[in-house]
Amino acid sequence: MTISPKILDRWGRPINRAELRQEVAAPTFGGVRSPISGYPADGLNPLRLASILREADMGDPVRYLELAETIEERDLHYLGVLGTRKRSVSQIEITVKPGGESALDEELATMVRDWLQRDELQDELFNILDAVGKGYSFTEIVWDTSAGQWRPERLEFRDPRWFRFDRVGLSKPMMLDELGQEAPLPAYKFIYNHMGAKSGLPLRSGLARAAAWAWMFKAFTQRDWAIFTQTYGQPLRVGKFGPGSSETDRDTLFRAVANIAGDCAAIIPESMQIDFVETGNLGSSTEHYERRSDWLDKQVSKAVLGQTATTDAETGGLGSGKENREVQEDIERADCKALAAVLNRDLVQPWVILERGPQARYPQIVISRPEAEDLKAFSAAIGGLIDRGLTVRAQEVRDKFGLATPKAGDEILRPTAKSAPQLTLEAGDEGEARPERGVKYPFDTHEPNSGATAHLQTKGPSAARSAPLDPPAEVAARLETEAAPAMAAMLGQVEAMLEAAADLAEFREMVLAGFPEIDNSQLTEVMAQAFAASFAAGRAMVEEEDGG
Repeated sequence: MTISPKILDRWGRPINRAELRQEVAAPTFGGVRSPISGYPADGLNPLRLASILREADMGDPVRYLELAETIEERDLHYLGVLGTRKRSVSQIEITVKPGGESALDEELATMVRDWLQRDELQDELFNILDAVGKGYSFTEIVWDTSAGQWRPERLEFRDPRWFRFDRVGLSKPMMLDELGQEAPLPAYKFIYNHMGAKSGLPLRSGLARAAAWAWMFKAFTQRDWAIFTQTYGQPLRVGKFGPGSSETDRDTLFRAVANIAGDCAAIIPESMQIDFVETGNLGSSTEHYERRSDWLDKQVSKAVLGQTATTDAETGGLGSGKENREVQEDIERADCKALAAVLNRDLVQPWVILERGPQARYPQIVISRPEAEDLKAFSAAIGGLIDRGLTVRAQEVRDKFGLATPKAGDEILRPTAKSAPQLTLEAGDEGEARPERGVKYPFDTHEPNSGATAHLQTKGPSAARSAPLDPPAEVAARLETEAAPAMAAMLGQVEAMLEAAADLAEFREMVLAGFPEIDNSQLTEVMAQAFAASFAAGRAMVEEEDGG
């Protein structure tokens, strides 16, 4: 009898398909998975915070996780930078690469691509990235088997307070069962995301551990600031009473003064009137509170985003602007790769195995932001390479710039004269000297003393002449263009000798022996045409000067 091998997850646990068809970590009213949370941040002080963190280090993370949740709710700066980091990743377009080149590989990749089009995916990824703050997160996969298939119906975020880590190494995730006992996670049922801000145990790798200290000290500063503002930011009320006032009158006056606002009240004898004394230089007295709060916020920004330039408006100085944005992009790329690896391990591979069985290769989710290409640098590089003989398809260049291929009847932009336009020669006047060997000049000449000027002409239906240009410069530009193929052919023969030679001495002998055989007829032809064109250009300039 043949025994089929069991399918095991990454922790060595076998798959229980019946268990996969039900939710195993849903909240329960009054049970061990209660959604009601405590508030350990109330009255937080250094001793209490240290006690909360020590509990987490020993495997009881409940109060630490509740504190991390409270910090996100009460610290607007931490909420903002943490949300920025998570949303920058959850909104990036996801692509899927087939595991191979077979039809089955492409079919499996298409299956994953279609599922990724769900509208709920962005919120689900945002919840999975809760691990950025707390150090880890758990997401239950709710499988849909209604039609006999296996397909993830939704990804349900589960409160990390309902999970623990094994007592031996504090690294293997466990879940609380209905009796509150620690039990292994069912195979292929959870996406376990560990994205630590530092190396070490998951319980000690969350950003919330570092942010908790900054938040506590900032809370002290804000409390002192509020007390100072309430005490000294309001005017001092002084009640005055006359010498003949009774004790009852004085009590009445004091109650009136005290009930105006706050506790800054006093009474003095003098005709029972109330004066408001304004506090001077209040702004300079409160600056240190603001500076301390801002400094703590900057430390949190550095911890979460790696920099402060994108969250705190500062101008000038080193380490700002583009450099800070590059730091944030480095963190974003790392988060993208980590999230993609988790989804491939805990979602894509289990899904394929449940649906089609184990495979040699599996589709790969890729989360990355397209790199912006420097088209200016590309233009400069490709132009020089083409001038040196590199053949490039025009459509590839158009695709780089997002340009469509021109169609019949489209208006075409032509290069300017300074961009080396295509040149033709108009026939000279009757009786004028003609160039030898059929050379075509890049300009016209006219009768002497007629104000003749060398003109360039671009090819086109209108054959209209452009503005006067410098003939020698145009001849030089034309020579460079025309001589390039001839020079390339000659250099090709020389390069062949260089490749065949064993050393420089042998190469020298090969060049000396083979020089008469190198074909230079094409270059000679081009040079002859250049000399003729130069002669005609010089003649045109002389005639123009004489005519002037």
